[in-house]
Amino acid sequence: MYAFLIASRSGWLAEDRFMGKVLDEWAIDTQEFVRTKLPHLFIVVIIAFVLSRLLSIVAARTIRIAEVHAAGRGRVAQVKTLAGVIRTTGFAIIGVIVSLQFLYAVDVNLAPLLASAGIAGVAIGLAAQNLVKDMLNGTLILIEDQFNVGDVVTLAGLTGTVELMTLRKTTVRGGDGTLYVIPNSQITTVANQSVDYSIATINVSVDFSANPDKVLELLTSIATDIRTSKEFRDLFVADPQILGVDSMKGSQLIFPVIFKTKATQQYAPMREFQRRVRIALEENHMLPGDPNRVFNSFMDQVAGPHGAAAIRTAEHEAPPARDPTTIKPQETNPFSGESS
Repeated sequence: MYAFLIASRSGWLAEDRFMGKVLDEWAIDTQEFVRTKLPHLFIVVIIAFVLSRLLSIVAARTIRIAEVHAAGRGRVAQVKTLAGVIRTTGFAIIGVIVSLQFLYAVDVNLAPLLASAGIAGVAIGLAAQNLVKDMLNGTLILIEDQFNVGDVVTLAGLTGTVELMTLRKTTVRGGDGTLYVIPNSQITTVANQSVDYSIATINVSVDFSANPDKVLELLTSIATDIRTSKEFRDLFVADPQILGVDSMKGSQLIFPVIFKTKATQQYAPMREFQRRVRIALEENHMLPGDPNRVFNSFMDQVAGPHGAAAIRTAEHEAPPARDPTTIKPQETNPFSGESS
């Protein structure tokens, strides 16, 4: 080895030759790098490795907690998405910092690079500002748990079931099968119909001639039977409410009936209730309400049965035929030929 070092200093690599001086400068620079900058880089690598491991552990721990305590699979999917985004973003930031430290250690001038990166960042930010809004709003939706996959929601004026959620977009399937893709930046108001419970109001319309007390008794009996039936009792969270006569429109009386059920489970009890009401009205000889039907009880009392019958007959009689002698003859303009 010693002989090799001696030989390497002869010829072009001699101390008084150009390449010899270059070799000496390289040796000095290498010594300075190993003495001052290499320990710094070693510490940076260790810190980056520790931070990366901590980030992975926290993300995995968060996912495990969500799988144990989350309300459903949709929430677990949201937590996994958010944890993956945070982990990837953290790795990217750590990688950029370590790369800059290496470039600084090898005496690369970072000022032009940082200035170019700043200008490029501003340009990209202006061009992709909607994308940034989508990502930020999507992150807030996931953190605040505004809705989950499978919920029935109204977003940006569109109603349907949430099928997919990402940081950039939300996919909603409408009732007619239409698939809507909504950017998260367009979601300003969320109407979630799948949280806690649902309230349904059924307006039962009965003719004015029906006895209101009898109608209330009938509706209460039907609603109670549905509430206690084996098929629907597990869907209710409270007893039905029959509020009495809410309004009178023409010859109809409106009786609101309120069902409070589990979220999005109100439709089956509503359909069964309306079916039973239809049958019960017919069995009790009650007419359903009709805003165009005329209630004639008061007219019968005032004019008597014969007078009322005469009035109704007169209303339905055809108008008398017109006297042909009173019809004005048709005149024709001799210049234009038009009839008047």
